[in-house]
Order: sequence, then structure tokens, then C-alpha cells
Amino acid sequence: MKRLVIACALLLAACAGEAPPVDVTYGADPQLPAPSGGLPVVNPATAVGWPDGAAPVAPSGFTVQRFADGLDHPRWIYVLPNGDVLVAESSTEAQQGGGIMGWIRNSVQRRAGALSESPDRIMLLRDTDRDGVVDARHVFAEDLNQPFGMVLVGDYFYVANTDAVVRFRYTPNSVRVPGRPETILELPHNAGDNGHWTRNLIANEAGAKLYVSVGSVSNAGDGGVAVEEGRAAIWEFNPDGSEARIFASGLRNPVGMDWAPGTSALWVAVNERDMLGDNLVPDYMTSVQDGGFYGWPYYYWGDNRDDRIDIPSNVRLQAPLTPDYALGAHTASLGLHFYAFDAFPERYWNGAFVGQHGSWNRSERVGYKVIFVPFSQGAPSGQPEDFLTGFLNERGEAQGRPVGVAMDQTGALLVADDVGNIIWRVSSNGIGE
Repeated sequence: MKRLVIACALLLAACAGEAPPVDVTYGADPQLPAPSGGLPVVNPATAVGWPDGAAPVAPSGFTVQRFADGLDHPRWIYVLPNGDVLVAESSTEAQQGGGIMGWIRNSVQRRAGALSESPDRIMLLRDTDRDGVVDARHVFAEDLNQPFGMVLVGDYFYVANTDAVVRFRYTPNSVRVPGRPETILELPHNAGDNGHWTRNLIANEAGAKLYVSVGSVSNAGDGGVAVEEGRAAIWEFNPDGSEARIFASGLRNPVGMDWAPGTSALWVAVNERDMLGDNLVPDYMTSVQDGGFYGWPYYYWGDNRDDRIDIPSNVRLQAPLTPDYALGAHTASLGLHFYAFDAFPERYWNGAFVGQHGSWNRSERVGYKVIFVPFSQGAPSGQPEDFLTGFLNERGEAQGRPVGVAMDQTGALLVADDVGNIIWRVSSNGIGE
């Protein structure tokens, strides 16, 4: 029976024909078609890795090079004040249970190169002479639990594991944190079927508050709302873990977080729900309002109702907020980084780079690239532009899949590629636009 279901889903992908244009689900006012249901389209790009000497493609005037390779599922990047680059190595683990849908999920993740035993460590990469090539690498922290987000606040280095925020004492220029971490905040976690497991982490400018993102267990409240308690949300807390509260909710899978330059606005990239059609629901990035509700699982993109889940009679919902900017349906937009530097041409200053991990359930694959969204006065001011492409080869296989995006000490862009097991470095040649 399982083989029959997966075969039917794959057949739907093969026979779906050309999908509607993807650009209709980008921007501040995306076009939202009527939802369509049925079996999910299963169409991931098979992970094959990069041939020797191959690399993604950037616009004219930029150079792409391997900053570090031979990593093990590099997912997220954090740059310390001294320029050391920290890389969280972690991966999706097999779902336990879940019936046929759980089996399909595991099969898709395995084909896409995302399913393995999680390395559960953080690597430190040091480029002493700032030439764009790593001189030394060290195991900075290990024996973690699917680590993802990282942030340094004062004398403490914080890590967002999938089940808790922990912290270590940090000494400047050290290549390894000492001892065992201190758990300061336990996070909602479901053993065996934890759904969206990535937990990103960020601090405000003063270091007085930290924020951690917690994705939903399910696609659209499939297991009921009780299992989703405290999830699909961004939490705010003090550096010692006290006064934890939900800062914003209704965010299905919030991942990339960053502060828009020149403002005090926290922005986040969010993965939206599946199984409503090729062009529903668009992933998005949005400024996050304190106390804001963004609709999941009952609504999407403002007040568009998802009828697959009933609103319990004892639940009184506040009006859902409409996100600021759509990033395309099923693109799996994860990384978000504002370019607050001047090493790139001026047109890139203060704009947002977004790492799109790539679709697995759309008849025509989308994502698998890093895009750029121009900003002006703290708000998106134009159409998205392809910035780093070529992650899919001519046969539609995934040579790599971009995740986290950051900036090194020289102003070059760093991109974590968890299929290629590479950190890519994109630098400006000082020419071009």
C-alpha cells in the first residue's frame, strides 16, 4: 500500500505538466489561486553533490569560491566578532510513526539528501589572512541536539538545540567552548515526530532580549492544536532564560531572523503550508509585530481561510496579520540576512539575501537558489532577483541546497550548502552594477 501511494504521488508530479508562473507568488501583493487538494505532489530533486571544480553562479562582477568543504550537513552560519566563522552541522532525523504520510516524508527527505544521523556539532572556521580560504578548522562544540541558531551575548555563547536553548562561557579567540552547556530555556519538543526541528536564535542590539523561533509539528494542524502548544511561534526571553513569552504566533515554520538596517524591526523568513496546490501557500518574509498573529493554521496570507482545520469553539482568534513580502510557494525559504556593509555595489546595501532550500512538492521545482530583495527605508522596494544559482544541474538533480546566509569579516557573502557540504563565499570584484 505504501509503495502504491508513493507511486501515485510521483505519477502526479510527472503528469502535472507545466506549472503556473512562479513570479505570481512573489512580492507584496501575490496572486493567490483557489486551493486544490488531493494527494501531495512528490517531486524533490535527487541529491548528487558537486563535481570537482564546479560551483554556483553569481552575477557578473562577483567571484564564487569554496570557503570550506568536506563538512557534514552545514545548516547555519554565525560570524564571531574576531571574524571566526561558526557552522552548525545538523540534519533531519527519520520520523517515527505517522503512517503513510510519515513514510512518504522520510522517503522524500532521504532522496533530497536531508535525512541522516545528525552530526550535532558546531565547527569553527578561521581565515587568519582574510584571503577567503580557511586556514584552520576546529570542533567548537559537540554532543548537541540538532543545533541550529547561535548568538554571542556578553560572555556567553548561546545555541538553539531543537529541544532547548543552552549557553557556554566564551573567551575571545578561543577555538572551543569549555565543559557542558547550561540549559536556560526548554523548548516545545515532540519525541519521535518533532516536525519542523530547526530553532534559530537572535539577540537585540542591547543584548537584553533573545528571540528563538519554533516551527510547527505538522503541516496544517493535522494532529490537532494541542500538540502545537507553544509552536509556530517566536519566543522572547532574557539572557538567563527568565520571562520567556511568545512574542509572535501563527508562523508555521519561522527560521531566518535578522534586524532590518536602520530600524528596530525584527524580520523573519517563514515556510508556509503544503497540499493546497502548486502556487499555495507562498513562503514569505515579514517584519514581526510584538503580539502579532500571522494566521497559521486557520488562515494564510492574511484572512484567507484554510478550511482543512476547524477553529475550536473555545478559541477566540485575533485578526491575522498579512505578511510583508511573499517569497514564492514551496521555495523553502530559510536563510535571511540583511547586507549592512559596503563591500558589494551600492544597490545591494541594506537589502535582504534569502537562501531558498528548494521545493519537494511542486510539479515544477522552484527555489534551489539565493535571491536578493532590495530594501529602502526598512521595507522591500522591488522585485526579487536571482543572486546565486546553479544548484540544480541540467538533469534537475541537486548539486547543492542553500540554507543559512551570512557575511564574513571582509563583507563577502557566505552560504551554507547542506547537500554539497560546502560553505560558499561570494565576493565582489569591485566592478559591475
